[in-house]
Amino acid sequence: MVEFFSGGILGGVLGGIFRLAPEFLKYLDKKSERAHEHLMFSRQCDLEQMRGQMKLAEIGAQREAAVDVGVMDAFNAAIEQQASMVKAAGGWAASLSASVRPVVTYWMLLVWSFIHIWFAWNALVSGAAPLDVFMTMMSPDFSALLAGTINYWFLDRTLKQRGL
Repeated sequence: MVEFFSGGILGGVLGGIFRLAPEFLKYLDKKSERAHEHLMFSRQCDLEQMRGQMKLAEIGAQREAAVDVGVMDAFNAAIEQQASMVKAAGGWAASLSASVRPVVTYWMLLVWSFIHIWFAWNALVSGAAPLDVFMTMMSPDFSALLAGTINYWFLDRTLKQRGL
């Protein structure tokens, strides 16, 4: 039996194993190399996708900035046109024209505030929590109206003083 293993069969089996071992190692190396290439390609695709999104966001920001500049130019032109019309009218017409915006502003704020106070009073009388009433009163619409009014009356003067 020992002669059986010491003969050509054991040598052939061992030779075959040692001959196939490098091929098996090459296969494992190629497999890990392909997995690495696949990972690098997917990361490169993700990077290119992020670059594209950033470029689109940059283009959108530039467009919004251009629109904002156009809006400010139109706003300044309207103010200058109204000022020239008031100067040209002179006398009582100029005074009446100059009082329109403040009167409309006060009227809007008084009506809106009165409605808010009336609703708040009714809500409190009916048993609503004060915090809930306040949160309901400070709606996005009311905040926008208040912020727009304050910006108009105070920011407009600031911009005029700076020459903008």
